[in-house]
Amino acid sequence: MRQSSEPAPLIRLSGVRKVFGGTAAIENLDLAIHAGEFFTFLGPSGSGKTTTLRIIAGFELPDAGTVALDGQDLSRLPPHKRDVNTVFQDYALFPHLTLLENVAYGLRAKKIPAKDAILRAEAALASVRLADFGARRPGQLSGGQRQRVALARAIVNRPRVLLLDEPLGALDLKLRHQMQVELKALQQQTGITFIYVTHDQDEALTMSDRIAVFNHGRVEQIASPWMLYEQPQTAFVAGFVGITNIIARDGTACALRPEKIRLLSPDAPAAGWETMPATIAAVSYLGMSTRFLLDCADGSRLTAVEQNMAHGAEAPRLAQGSPVLAAWSAEAPWPLAA
Repeated sequence: MRQSSEPAPLIRLSGVRKVFGGTAAIENLDLAIHAGEFFTFLGPSGSGKTTTLRIIAGFELPDAGTVALDGQDLSRLPPHKRDVNTVFQDYALFPHLTLLENVAYGLRAKKIPAKDAILRAEAALASVRLADFGARRPGQLSGGQRQRVALARAIVNRPRVLLLDEPLGALDLKLRHQMQVELKALQQQTGITFIYVTHDQDEALTMSDRIAVFNHGRVEQIASPWMLYEQPQTAFVAGFVGITNIIARDGTACALRPEKIRLLSPDAPAAGWETMPATIAAVSYLGMSTRFLLDCADGSRLTAVEQNMAHGAEAPRLAQGSPVLAAWSAEAPWPLAA
């Protein structure tokens, strides 16, 4: 028999089920996560993503199925006996301890010699660009800095897996974007497997190697960010990961992304394009781009997006009420599963 060359997954969930009050939060879940991946659980509230993370961490026990780390069944092990660490949205730093003491706390609890604990804590703070902040206390830090301390405290233990439960949710938009870049860089630097939970599609697309999209306790698709966006398998995935239009083609529902639509003048030549006459119903200026809501001749509505390429005080070329020809290439619509 031919043996697969693909390495065995570091984390494997097999047939996992979890019920709360008679309702299944997770139903027959199978997942395989490889060593060194930045793997994201993406989905709306109540989709099962956080419950899955808590089961991996050991804070919840599955009602059925198994959770394995490097082939070892963890399903009934308590959290402190699993080689994983968790970073929550609430940083839970000790306010009376310095940052260095906060980061070294877990090492001291494990009876690591004091000198070694301090050296490792200093290295962890340096890895999150807080090398000179060790003597400060949490109350003297910004939200982003406290988040970095929480990360340092987690990675200092050198876990096989780092679990992150919406850790950037409390930060403002600009700081979130900055921390996304830093988190990805930290994961690549340490080589630790990150499992990240979020409902924010931008976070997922920006940082992840692969993404699992959750819906009602099940995973609808697992794929790279590019494939998830460009080739969604279901209408739910297409609608949750970005904005999309669902159009019919030869009796099949297809996803058509707004940026794939070109807005032409009604009498423009459009040979080789699929087209639909439309009227612009609404215009939303978004800075880098402009979003158009189109009322189409067949009674449907489409959303189109154009990059803003104008310079200076040049006005947008299309206004509400303008007739247009919506056009897209034959390859743009992506067929969805029934």
